[in-house]
Amino acid sequence: MATEDIPQSWRPVLEPALQTPEARRLGGWLRAEEDAGKTIYPPRGQRLAALALTPLEDVRVVILGQDPYHGPEQAHGLAFSVQDGVKIPPSLVNIYKELESDLGIERPSHGNLSRWAEQGVLLLNNTLTVQASQAGSHAGRGWDAITDAAVQAVAESGNPTVFILWGSHAKKKAGRVKALGSGDHHLVLTAPHPSPLSAHNGFFGSRPFSQANAFLERHGRGAIDWAV
Repeated sequence: MATEDIPQSWRPVLEPALQTPEARRLGGWLRAEEDAGKTIYPPRGQRLAALALTPLEDVRVVILGQDPYHGPEQAHGLAFSVQDGVKIPPSLVNIYKELESDLGIERPSHGNLSRWAEQGVLLLNNTLTVQASQAGSHAGRGWDAITDAAVQAVAESGNPTVFILWGSHAKKKAGRVKALGSGDHHLVLTAPHPSPLSAHNGFFGSRPFSQANAFLERHGRGAIDWAV
């Protein structure tokens, strides 16, 4: 990954991660995969959209996903979000169901969560690329060095922040938040993944949106308007 690809507000905290052997190998490997004709989602120019839409100093909530959607025209750089006009994926359908149950917000007709990102909700996947039709195909290829650094930067900030961690992959980063000694002024919410395979095991009824807003208002950071 080239330094100039990193949005300005994130550069100081991510540049050290970009210099690690892990991150350097990632850049070379992605170029080789594309040169070999493999389709990678999201396309270049959208892979760091979460960081571009949500500057570090504006982050109020972090929602962590696993990796991007692997179908055509779905992924656009925001975890759980899809482009306008694309059918809403099952996990996002369940997120909308919980949103309606929690806050009474009518389920949206589209799956573009950019409005959340613009309000300070960092929609970050653990892995930021995927090969077409192959879920999890880029896990362990080096993105962790970058996304771990992003989470750490938010956790080390002086701003009280809500971390919403859905599923086992996201929960692994909970320890990173608490281990930094800054967990006292953050709220960490964990629940099963909203996938249809696990949502009924505790995701439904977890009420993350109302809990996040109550915490933010209590700490003077203002509530998120979760309607999209």
